Order: sequence, then C-alpha cells, then structure tokens
Amino acid sequence: MSAITTHILDVSLGKPAAGVPVMLEHETQFEGWQIVGRGATDNDGRLRLLQEQDELFPTGHYRLTFDTGAYFAGQQIESFYPQVTVAFTVRDISQHYHVPLLLSPFGYSTYRGS
Repeated sequence: MSAITTHILDVSLGKPAAGVPVMLEHETQFEGWQIVGRGATDNDGRLRLLQEQDELFPTGHYRLTFDTGAYFAGQQIESFYPQVTVAFTVRDISQHYHVPLLLSPFGYSTYRGS
C-alpha cells in the first residue's frame, strides 16, 4: 500500500465506485504541480497503490483529481461535476494519508480517513 490512498463510495447507488481514474499530484516550488501517481479504483472502490510502495514522498501540498465525469458517463448517468479535486497537506511522512470520497451525480464530500 502506498502512503497516500483513496476509496470512493457512490452514495447514490449505495456501493463502491469502481473504475474511477485518479491522479495524484505534488506541488513543487519551481515547477508547480507534478504528477506523482495515477490509477483507477478497483471493484471495492479502492486505490491502494498510487505510488511505489518503497517510494518516499516529501512533505507539502498534494492533490487528488478524480475523473468523476468518466465514471458517471460510463453508467449513462447525468452528473454535474466532471472532476473532483481534493487538495491536502502532508506534514508527517511517517503517517498514512487516506482520502475517501463520498460521491453522487450532483454532490460529493471528503474527509481524512484512517
């Protein structure tokens, strides 16, 4: 498991959101936002490996971008948000950062999980 993970629940259907493309970026001082990982959620709505397991990551600002438009389009469901971006700060690299997303076609919420 990487140090940063996510989990998406489609609350409108009451089940995990499988196959959602996700991109992880880190903000650098000179080059702005740099992609450091990407993947798609599994059948349980989880993305456990955004970075290589042994890869160290620095403290700082990160953001996860969820391609929610592709997810809902694949189900032929109209939605309002084509993507959801969640920015957060990593202060302690020894900790695990889990960023769940609760999703519906017209709303979302997030929190720091465990």
